[in-house]
Amino acid sequence: MDLEDLRIFRSVVQEGSVTRAAERLNRVQSNVTTRVRQLEQDLGVNLFIREGKRLHLSPTGKVLLDYADRLLDLAQEARDAVNDGAPRGPFRLGAMESTAAIRLPAPLSEFHRRFPDVKLDLRTATIHDLSTAVLTGALDAALVAEPVSDDAFEKVTIYDEALALVAYAGHAPIRSPVDVRSETVLAFEHGCPYRLRMQQWFSRAGETPAQISEMSSWHAIMGCAAARMGVAVLPQMVLNSFPQSKYLSVHPLPRDLSHAPTVLIWRKGAQSSKIAALVEVLKRRKVSPTAIRRGKKRSTAP
Repeated sequence: MDLEDLRIFRSVVQEGSVTRAAERLNRVQSNVTTRVRQLEQDLGVNLFIREGKRLHLSPTGKVLLDYADRLLDLAQEARDAVNDGAPRGPFRLGAMESTAAIRLPAPLSEFHRRFPDVKLDLRTATIHDLSTAVLTGALDAALVAEPVSDDAFEKVTIYDEALALVAYAGHAPIRSPVDVRSETVLAFEHGCPYRLRMQQWFSRAGETPAQISEMSSWHAIMGCAAARMGVAVLPQMVLNSFPQSKYLSVHPLPRDLSHAPTVLIWRKGAQSSKIAALVEVLKRRKVSPTAIRRGKKRSTAP
C-alpha cells in the first residue's frame, strides 16, 4: 500500500465509479481497476461491495477511507511545508537555565503568537549536554554561552552577558585571586563557560582555587555565596533576579573576562525556517542591560 494506491481508492469512492475515477486521474479504466484489486489483496479485505458495475463502500472500506483522507492530507501538508518554507511542525530548542528563566519568556511568547503552526519544545541543560544534543539531532538548536566550536556548529550571537564576581555582603574588596585564594569557588560542572573564566582569572595570577564546589543551579550558587560558603562568577542578569541579592557583594573582573556572548547554535547545514524565525524574534526582543540593572542598588552590609 502506498499513497498512490490510496489516492486512486479515494477517487473511486468520491466519483462513485471506476470509469469516472479513471477520467479524473487521467488513467485507463483497467489500470484503476487493477490498482484497487491489488490494494484489496494487499490488505486481505474487500473494500467495495460489487453489484454488477456498481460499487458500494464496504465497512472495512469506510475504515480505510478515514485513514486515506488523513494520510493524503498529511502528505499534502508536508509538500506545502517543503515548498513554501513557512515555519511549522515540531521545534526542539535547548537553553541554559538562566537564559530560559530570564531571557526567553517574552520572546518565546511572541514566537508562539507569530508562528502558531510551530510546536516548540524547550529543554534546559548544561552547555555540554545542549551542544551534544544538537550534534546528535536530539535538539534542533540551543542557546549556549561561548566558547563554542566553529567546526561543528553554525551560530549567531544573540546576547552579550555581563559577568559579575560575587561574594557575601561585607566581603573585603576582591582585586585579584590572591584575595580569595583560600576560599571555595562555587560553580557548575566542567564545561561551564563561567567556571572557565573563573579558572582563567586564577591561572593568570599563578593561583589555583583552594576548592571547587559544584552546584546544580544559580540559586544554589547565590545562596551559598550569601552564606559565606564561597565566591562565584555569574551573569549579572541572574544576580539582578535574586530576591536576596542584598546579602551579596559584587566585585569587578578583568575586562576580557567580564563578558560571555550567548549564541544560538545548530548543526552545520541544518538551518531551517524555524531557526531563522527564532533568530529574528530573539534579535528583536533583546533585553537591554540598562533595563536589567534599573533601580537595583545593592547593600554591602552583612
